[in-house]
Amino acid sequence: QVQLVESGGGLVQPGGSLRLSCAASGFTFSSDFMSWVRQAPGKGLEWVSDINSGGGITYYADSVKGRFTISRDNAKNTLYLQMNSLKPEDTAVYLCKYTDYRDYWGQGTQVTVSS
Repeated sequence: QVQLVESGGGLVQPGGSLRLSCAASGFTFSSDFMSWVRQAPGKGLEWVSDINSGGGITYYADSVKGRFTISRDNAKNTLYLQMNSLKPEDTAVYLCKYTDYRDYWGQGTQVTVSS
C-alpha cells in the first residue's frame, strides 16, 4: 500500500534553513506528480509546491517562491523540500502528498521557526 514518511523537521531560527525528505513506497514514484503541503496551528491545509514526475517542472505558492526548492530522486523514491530564509509564518506541519484516485499523506514533520 502507499506509504509516505516525512522527516527533517525541527526548530530553526528565522533566516535559517531546513531540508525535508519524504520517503515513498507502494506506488510507481517515478511516474507521478508529488506535492508538499503544510498546516499551520489552527489553520487548514496550504499547498506549498508541486513537482512533475521527471523533476523538471515545479510550481510554488507565492508565499514560498524564491525561498523553497522542491526536488526528487526517483532512484531513491524520495521527495525533498529545501527551505531557506525561513520565517516564523512558515511554522507548520509539512506533509508530502500523492494523488491517484484519492489523496495520500504522510504523518508530517513539524517545522518551527522561532528565535
